[in-house]
Amino acid sequence: MQYRELSASEWPWPLLLEADPSREQIERYIHNSTVLGMFNEQTVIGVIVLQAQSPQVFEVMNLAVDPDYRGQGIGKALMVAAIARAQAEGGQRLIVATGNSSLGPLAFYQKLGFSLEACEPDYFVRTYPTPIFENGLQCRDRLWLGLSLEADGKRPL
Repeated sequence: MQYRELSASEWPWPLLLEADPSREQIERYIHNSTVLGMFNEQTVIGVIVLQAQSPQVFEVMNLAVDPDYRGQGIGKALMVAAIARAQAEGGQRLIVATGNSSLGPLAFYQKLGFSLEACEPDYFVRTYPTPIFENGLQCRDRLWLGLSLEADGKRPL
């Protein structure tokens, strides 16, 4: 499997919408972002959207893997690619936000070395017109996690 940067005509909307159910929200950030796709032959099976928030800080805006390919290291490979891209552009920190009900992503990011840094209460209730439910919980709060990109050898990646 290989990854590469995707052009706008190649953006895998069904996958992007798995990570963020609002196309309107995605449209707000994707045009100013780097979109990397992981391929199995000619099919995009994973996607990560990376955006510079400042010269030193990059944010993972969206990360999704086709359900048929989950558990095979594709998400981790996309994160490694995003880290390499951010570092190549001078990034020193990588941040990501997820919902309080996104138990799988919360565990995934922490296993990669991200630490919980902040909570925005009721972000999803205020931002999305339709309630979001995952794992039997309403997605209400946006949780921010961060990872230092400095070469200290302490990251599990």
